[in-house]
Parts: sequence; C-alpha cells; structure tokens
Amino acid sequence: MQSWSQPLVSKLPGIGRDLALFDSATQNVRPTAPGEVAKIYVCGITPYDATHIGHANTYVAFDLLIRTWLDSGVQVEYVQNVTDIDEPLLERAVATGKDWREIADRETALFREDMQALSVIAPAHYIGAVESIPQIAEHVLGLQAAGKTYALEGDIYFTIAKSPLFGSISHFSRDEMLSAFAEHGGDPTRPGKLNALDPLLWKTQRPNEPAWDTVLGCGRPGWHIECSTIALSYLGNQIDVQGGGSDLKFPHHEMSSAQAESITGREPFARFYVHSGMVSWQGHKMSKSRGNLVFVSTLRHEGVDPMSIRLALLAHHYRSDWSWTPQGLEGAQARLELWRAATSLPSARAAESVLDRVREVMSDDLHTPGALDTIDNWARDSLHSGGPDSSGPELIKNLCASLLGVYL
Repeated sequence: MQSWSQPLVSKLPGIGRDLALFDSATQNVRPTAPGEVAKIYVCGITPYDATHIGHANTYVAFDLLIRTWLDSGVQVEYVQNVTDIDEPLLERAVATGKDWREIADRETALFREDMQALSVIAPAHYIGAVESIPQIAEHVLGLQAAGKTYALEGDIYFTIAKSPLFGSISHFSRDEMLSAFAEHGGDPTRPGKLNALDPLLWKTQRPNEPAWDTVLGCGRPGWHIECSTIALSYLGNQIDVQGGGSDLKFPHHEMSSAQAESITGREPFARFYVHSGMVSWQGHKMSKSRGNLVFVSTLRHEGVDPMSIRLALLAHHYRSDWSWTPQGLEGAQARLELWRAATSLPSARAAESVLDRVREVMSDDLHTPGALDTIDNWARDSLHSGGPDSSGPELIKNLCASLLGVYL
C-alpha cells in the first residue's frame, strides 16, 4: 500500500539525548535503549471516517517519538497498518450503499493527505490487512498446529488461557476486560466459547460478505491477528514500541501481543507499549459512534494552517486526555505567528540553550508543553529586545522542523 511523502528532517548541531518513555505494561518512565535500529509498530486507521483530531493526536505523538530517536542518532524502522477490512467498514458500506473497497480507498487517501499536511514522518512499510491475508492465514495455521486455537461453527478462536502475559499491558480487571471487549468489536457473549475473552482469529465466509481463499479455506481475519502478522512480517520477533491510542490497550494491544508471543515463543512482544491520550469535543470523547468529530481535512479546507493544527496538539502532553476547543486552535495560531515573526528577524537571542532545553524535555517522555514554552520565551525576548546572534533564527527554524515537526 502506498504511503505518503517524507518531510525533511535536518540534522541539528550535536546529538540529542537518549529517549525515555512511559511503558503501559511496567507503568513507569524508563530509557528506551533501542540499539542502532529502533523498531516501532503503530496501529493504523480503519478507513471509514478519516482523519479526525483524535487520529491526528495519536500519529503526531508517534511522529515526535521517531523524531526524538533520530535526533539521538538512532535509526528507525517504522511500520503502520491499515485495517481495510473489518466490521465497521462493512457496516458503513451497508449504511451508505457504497462499496466497502471504495470507502476504504477514499478514506485512506484522505488520511495520507492529512498526514502529509501535518508533516508526519511516513512509515517505511504501510501495509493493508487485505494484502496481508495469505500471511495471516499461515500464522493462524501455525497457531492451530501449536494447539492454541479452537473451532466454533467454522470460525477459529485464540485461547488466551495459554498466554501467561495476558493482562499485563492494560492491567484491567476481568470485568473491565469484558466491558472493553464488548465495546471494541469483541463477542464475549457468543455461546460455545471456551473463555468469553477469547478473540476471533479467522471468520469463515458469511453470506454477502467479502472472503478470501486461503490455506484455512474461504474467510477473512479477525482484527488482532492482522497487526500481529504485519508487525512480525516486517519487524521480526520482538519490537521496541507498539503504539496507538489509549483505547487500544485493551483489547487490541493485549490480544495482538499475546498472539505474536504465541507465534514466536518470545516474550514480551514489545519492550514498550506506548499510548496517546483521548481527545474530547463538546464534553465527550471524540468518536465515530458518537459522531462528535472534528476532521483535519475540514479544518484545512477552511484555510487553517496545518502547522497551527499541529501546534494545538503539541500544547498537550501526548499521554494526557484533553478537549479540543476553538480557543485552543486560536492560541496555536497566535503561537505560530509569534514563532514566524521571531525567526524572520535578521538577528535574535542566541539559541543554543534553547536547543539544549528542548532536547532535555523531549527526551523525558516527549514533554512538548515544556518545549513550546521554551521557544515562546526565546521568541518574545527576541522580538522585544532583539539580540546579536544572526544564526539564532535559523537554528530555531531547524529545531522546530526537525524535533517538533513544525515547519515555519
């Protein structure tokens, strides 16, 4: 599947600090220490309504992670999927009378446009579920051979009882798991399951639904095994970061990781499980089911500078839950004007200490509010009283572009 064009990420003077991140599994901030090449898998969209601010918040967060790794001299291998076949997409097709493939292609194209406009680093491998179906079927066949599945009316389920780390990412109680599973596409009440939390690996063909001929017969994959397969296929048996929104802790990351570990025999699947916060609008979490969505494309078509949208996101720490407001966007637009005015000066305050401070706060779990405050102070001081350093404005421009993805 086609990705989008890469933004320019220039080399800054010196070298950045080692990145420490909050890991949902261990519940603490610790050094990532990925080695020469960091491997990151970020769960992508289900393309039936893209791209709202909640999506943008997640993918900008992991863009910042990658930029901070690159600044510290680490190479990055980045993979992202597209769930271009799943129940929500088929439901949208029925509701609108459109072909599900047409919807998936249209919304994926729009997502790519929005990511490029927001200067998000593109994954090296941007992979659809549909193109991965042969590999997914082979993995399910392997899990069958290992005795980690069972059949139910032609469908194939994964047995979570054989995954010793199950529950260690979300730390949910069983009641919380059951509730989240039902809310996010699971089927805990289906009769005949060995455990209500067992996830579907393979769905045998249903009337009037798409299906593919594979080694398992005619059908299509469940949601979680899709990400397990794509990550293993492109990144190997263990990765550094599995990322996504906090709503993916359970069931998605818990189940996709359990399946990957069962396929490879290596635990844990990811050294870090990293999750961005949820964005609300009009008092509720922004979600497709509620319909309270603010779309990046709508804002762009209204003439909003994508860098203002990005700055509105960066004003909040990536792990926090927060509310999108018109006032927040106005503040971001004012900040963008401030930064552009200061970096247009022929000379300004020296900027080396600004670079050091931004590197410091970004290496500490991507603390973007501290980075923005530091640049704000430099910009105000430079506009108020100038400065002798003719290289300062250019250094700040490069810093904003390379570390924060804000192109002035």
